[in-house]
Amino acid sequence: MNWLFHLHETHAVAHAIAALALVCVLGMTLGSVKIRGIGLGTAGVLFAGIVAGHFGKPVDHHTLEFVKEFGLILFVFTIGLQLGPGFVAALRQQGLRLNTLAVAVVLLGAGLAPLLGWLLGLDSAAVLGLLAGATTNTPSLGAAQQTISTLSNVPPERTALPALAYAVAYPAAIPGIIGTLLFLKNLFRIDVRREADAFVANQHHRAEPLERRTLVVENANLSGLTLGNIPGLQEIGVTVTRIRKSAETDVHAATPVTPVQAGDSLLVVGTRAKLDQIQRIVGRRSDEDLVRASGHVTHRRVVVTNKAVLGKTVKELGLDHLFGVVVSRVTRADIEMTAVPSLELQFGDLVQIVGDDEGLAKAAKLLGNSTKELNETHFIPLFIGIFLGIVLGTMPIAFPGLPQPIRLGLAGGPLIVALLLGRVGHIGRLVWHMPVNANLAFREFGIALFFASVGLGAGAQFFATVFSASGALWLLAGLCVTLLPLLAVGIFARAILQMNYLELCGLIAGSMTDPPALAFANNIAGSDAPTVAYATVYPLTTLLRILCAQILALTLCG
Repeated sequence: MNWLFHLHETHAVAHAIAALALVCVLGMTLGSVKIRGIGLGTAGVLFAGIVAGHFGKPVDHHTLEFVKEFGLILFVFTIGLQLGPGFVAALRQQGLRLNTLAVAVVLLGAGLAPLLGWLLGLDSAAVLGLLAGATTNTPSLGAAQQTISTLSNVPPERTALPALAYAVAYPAAIPGIIGTLLFLKNLFRIDVRREADAFVANQHHRAEPLERRTLVVENANLSGLTLGNIPGLQEIGVTVTRIRKSAETDVHAATPVTPVQAGDSLLVVGTRAKLDQIQRIVGRRSDEDLVRASGHVTHRRVVVTNKAVLGKTVKELGLDHLFGVVVSRVTRADIEMTAVPSLELQFGDLVQIVGDDEGLAKAAKLLGNSTKELNETHFIPLFIGIFLGIVLGTMPIAFPGLPQPIRLGLAGGPLIVALLLGRVGHIGRLVWHMPVNANLAFREFGIALFFASVGLGAGAQFFATVFSASGALWLLAGLCVTLLPLLAVGIFARAILQMNYLELCGLIAGSMTDPPALAFANNIAGSDAPTVAYATVYPLTTLLRILCAQILALTLCG
């Protein structure tokens, strides 16, 4: 066994991987321990890493850096893929309020850091590192260091201070942010399960749930027209799925070429407001539900997995002409939509079709409806997306008045690319869809690697620096920069704005660009609800933190 204790000397990479694996095991075991129903979850890996880094053998720095960045990329990219399909709707519905609060967190921290530096007599270069570490924002540290390097009046020995201060503030900031989430939970006596139910109900309310309504044709002007020619039907955005002729008892599937006569009964699907609009055109409402009426018409839910139909609209698909089948609803990213003719289909869409059994079987075959295909992870698009995310994250973006271009970093770039690709769904036969289980596995694997690398890297010098005179001041100032803005905005958002706790958790994690806090929030929430708010504020927050770092570097050190 003597060879094992000298592994760090003979096989540096093997030693690093073994250390990471052991830290993940110990950390996840620690995270699984719950007190009053609350545990650290994957965040336990960070603390195990700090202890292992302090007492264990040094781990190869380059390997740790690679694993840290790779784990972070996996985490944020899988989050982006998951949120992409519904991101635009979330941004439209709640983006202004969430981003306003996130900007408040950023500006409060950017103002508090130099104030504390002045009160405590800290070096201005160290203040820049404290701000980056206390807000767990690595891109802002890089921006500050780049800006300082261009200033001729800053001596070389001071250029190392931002990184040192960052190393002290960063490990303390993560538990500080998590502690803020727990403090707010206890302060307002929040029932997480009730908040989760309220969040789901609110999301459904925002999405305007679809209803079905039976309408009797009383408008004589419609007699002789086909369903596709009824004025306003397509413009309003409703779908007619079933029809019963006035002289018949059986219900039939309603296609655009089906003729309409006064007295016919139509089953229409849409939101309540849109159903009210079409009712004024068609006639009166009937209490009868045509779904339960006699006839050979039934419905079926199928999943779009055939790549040949991706990007086609409901009209271009032509199920009504081919099989006498009507598409009534499409569910995408838990959002149910009316199947209007112009709606484009994406991989993984859950489509409700109406028709007879033979037509439904043929339509299901055309759409794919393959569970095997749905549960398959498409690796080529995944790696293409990661590559594009790295390109965007490292791309210099010039802003007028700033001496250095800014970069979104290896967290911001992949997240934004994943959101866009998740929203697009596919390009040609490249499909950016990942099964839920695979997404969760990649996400947990990535954040565990990130935690372990940060802990091992910080552990070696963490305790020695913290217990030094300057280190103690850095730690104190860093915790203030972490906690005070979050507490101020968090209490305001909950007490005054009555913000849902899960949404607030995502806001706090996103405003600090802190994936570990998001992982913890998802853990205590028992769902991915906080990720919506996180992704909504993350892009603007990242940009602002980089800009603030460069402006403060010019102001304090210039």
